[in-house]
Formats: sequence, structure tokens, C-alpha cells
Amino acid sequence: MDSGAAAPDTGSRSARDPRLVTKALVALNTAVFLAVLAAPGLLRPGELLGRYAETLGGPVHGVATGEYHRLLTSVFLHQEWWHLASNMIGLWFLGGPLEAALGRARFLALYLLSGLGGSALAYVVTEPNVPTLGASGAVFGLLGALVVQMRAAREDLRPVAVLVAVLLLLSFLPRGGEGAWSVSWELHVGGLLTGVLIGAGMFRTGTASGRAGAGAAWGACGAVFVLVVAAVLMRTAELT
Repeated sequence: MDSGAAAPDTGSRSARDPRLVTKALVALNTAVFLAVLAAPGLLRPGELLGRYAETLGGPVHGVATGEYHRLLTSVFLHQEWWHLASNMIGLWFLGGPLEAALGRARFLALYLLSGLGGSALAYVVTEPNVPTLGASGAVFGLLGALVVQMRAAREDLRPVAVLVAVLLLLSFLPRGGEGAWSVSWELHVGGLLTGVLIGAGMFRTGTASGRAGAGAAWGACGAVFVLVVAAVLMRTAELT
């Protein structure tokens, strides 16, 4: 063994399967969708709802009542096949390169925190009895981190900037009539901002490896988590 040779950075880069977490997330989202199709009763307890009662005078449910799990379970729920498919396509194409660059643990943290960031903004802004669900916030978080990564590498940002602008524009367009299923711009914007903030830490020096890079990455994750918790607690206090 050559003691002077640098060992490969297996902690930050997945040597065998750079898409392992991405594949697992796609599989999990799909499995949850199929489970809800088989048992529709699973959907309501997992949706993002601030405060609601199923029947007049009945028990009150929602995040504001302490059901904080909804902020994360809603990220893995989808109502339509096209909704699931569009999010999973985005996850596949964005997730692979980011997972290879960041490693499994940091990539998973980016995905989950982006989902939580989107849920937090939806919880703060949306009416408490309006359900919100989907992986859009997490996927937009990956898109935000990709923008930061490209900027750090001094790549041409114009194509991805146009993509972000178009997707955000579509998020704000009115969809259908009263009671129709619509796109949640809150998930998209919240996830995108979260991804940018975390990406700023993960790609601060233009590389995702090294002790300094790890400290900046996990520090950014911790800071974002604190912001999410603060926003959620403030909204909960407002609703209770």
C-alpha cells in the first residue's frame, strides 16, 4: 500500500451507486402513492393542513394541534399520476448529479429540508383548512441548490435561470375553478429558497468535499432547520 496516496473521499461521493438515495426516494414516493390508491383513508392524516375539523363540532386536527409530522409526510403524498410523474422526473434528473456531488447524507438532508421549507411556507401562508401535498418543494430545493452549484463553478446560468423563471410563473397561474386541484406556489417558492440557502453552504468553496466543506454544509442545514422551526412555531401560536 502506498501510504502517500490520498484515499478516495467515499464519505462525500458514492463510489458504487451515485443514485442510490435518488432511486430510494423515487421508489418511496411511488410506493406511498400506490398505498394511498389502495387505502384512500391514508391520505387525510398525512396532508399538510394547519387546523381543521372533519365535522362541525368534531375534534380539531392539523399541524397547529401538534401534528407536526404533516410537514414531512405531505412531501411524500401525491393526488394524481401526472403530479407524481412530474415530480419524480424532476427528482431523477436533478437528484443524480447532486447526489454524486454531495454524497448520500448531504443530498438526503438537502431533499428533506427543502421539502420542510416548502411545507413551512405553505403552513404560514395558506389558509389552515386548505390541504397541501407533494414533493414539489423538495424538487424545487434541488433546483435551487443546482443554481448555486453552477454559480460556484462559474457555469452559464442563463438556461437554468430561464427554467426557474418559467416554473415559478406556472406556479402562480390560476388553475381551474372553485374546489379544483391547483399548484401550490408556496411549496415551490419555499423549497427553492431553502435549496438556495443550503446550497450556499454546501457549495461555498466550489467543492462539496473536505472538512471545511462539511462544516459549512451541515451548518447551513442546521441554520435552515432553525428557521423552519421558528416559522412553524410562530404560525402555530397564531392559530391557537
